[in-house]
Amino acid sequence: MKNYKYLAAVLAGCLLLGGCSNGGGSSAVVTATPTPLATVTATPTPAPTETPTPTSSINIKIPYNNGKNENESVAQNYYEDNPDATPIPVVSYNFEAKVSGEETEGLNFVKNLRIGWNLGNTFEAFTDRNQYADDELKYESSWVGVKTSREMIKMLKDKGFNSIRIPVSWHNHVSGENHEISKVWLDRVNEVVDWAIDEGMYVILNTHHDVYNEYYYPDMEHMDSSVHYMRCIWTQLSERFKDYDNHLIFESLNEPRLKDNQFEWNMNTKQQIVVDAIEVINRMNQEFVDTVRESGGNNAGRFLMVPGYDASPEGALTSLFRLPEDPANDRLIISVHAYTPYIFALAGPEDNRSISNFDASSKSSTNDIDWFMSELYKKFISNNIPVIIGEMGARDKKGNTGDRTQWAGYYVALARSYGMSCLWWDNNAFKSNGEDFGILDRKNLSWKFEDIINALMANCD
Repeated sequence: MKNYKYLAAVLAGCLLLGGCSNGGGSSAVVTATPTPLATVTATPTPAPTETPTPTSSINIKIPYNNGKNENESVAQNYYEDNPDATPIPVVSYNFEAKVSGEETEGLNFVKNLRIGWNLGNTFEAFTDRNQYADDELKYESSWVGVKTSREMIKMLKDKGFNSIRIPVSWHNHVSGENHEISKVWLDRVNEVVDWAIDEGMYVILNTHHDVYNEYYYPDMEHMDSSVHYMRCIWTQLSERFKDYDNHLIFESLNEPRLKDNQFEWNMNTKQQIVVDAIEVINRMNQEFVDTVRESGGNNAGRFLMVPGYDASPEGALTSLFRLPEDPANDRLIISVHAYTPYIFALAGPEDNRSISNFDASSKSSTNDIDWFMSELYKKFISNNIPVIIGEMGARDKKGNTGDRTQWAGYYVALARSYGMSCLWWDNNAFKSNGEDFGILDRKNLSWKFEDIINALMANCD
């Protein structure tokens, strides 16, 4: 089933023209969700903010490769495809750190995630008709064409990625009134979680595309059944993983929203249905925390991530968002997705405002990034509430690798200066007609866009 991403794109476009904007606090939000090609979040066009212009240093060494420096940019598949291309120098952006990471255990924990990667379009793959009911493990490769291997996970760690988010849709794999999860499916997810933890990586495990009336839907009509779904799923996951240490992080929901509604990607808080949806999301987040904590074991103190509406920055920044009550101290993390600025990072060729250039020295390029990170810092991080940007990235636009490299470095460096860690969305797409966010070619076990990866690594410490 399509996820109406291009509707999201149209709505997102409105914000830049001052129309159906998601900017300006609580008026609206535009966020998008992955189809079998990507995951999306759009961020508003904000008023300019004063973010220090960074100094930069050029370093054409690979900044991180299994802990070792190399002496020149690597020859990669990108350059094999483009033999006349010149390797792009790595730029390190030196922002003044507003957070050392030592202030609280929670902020230090988030700092340790360093830079991360999403196992996108894999375990969250789904169909409306459950067409793989005869062999549910086919879902894993149904969108990306390849199964996850231990070698892939090792490649991530060797490259410098210290965290991995494993999105999972559960609804094609449950049965009965209490949504009992298939053992075959849960065992396979567990196997990949173990591979990552064996490599010393931090793992984020969530519920992903389960936004249906039969499972959870954030309106008042479905509030009770939605809360019930959260309790059922997280009771089982909590029991399965209760003995895992804090390398395993639970995330309650992925981009919760009024699916297939006119306000799906537009958090218009003047509309009662949107206000109600935010309240239901608050209730689901609370049920998630209560369920995990009650399960005991290491879950009593596990770090937990919770999003606002759409998992957008604005969904967390609105005064209607409520952080759950938690008996554990300093163990809640705000979950945010931001493909920002939208017109560069996400907008596709069908959007006539789409641009392929990004200049880190220009406020016109960086304003959107500067604004949302500053606002998250002011509301949460400065009050010792950690934030993780669980999805970010800039899609390939006909080879604009230099601009994407600048963007990646600037984005991650600024996030780290505010005490946030970022995870790149990788949908294993490279030369499609959709959203190409891939950097690890899982089929051929090779890295693409080494320049972008180098920029991520050079700016995440």
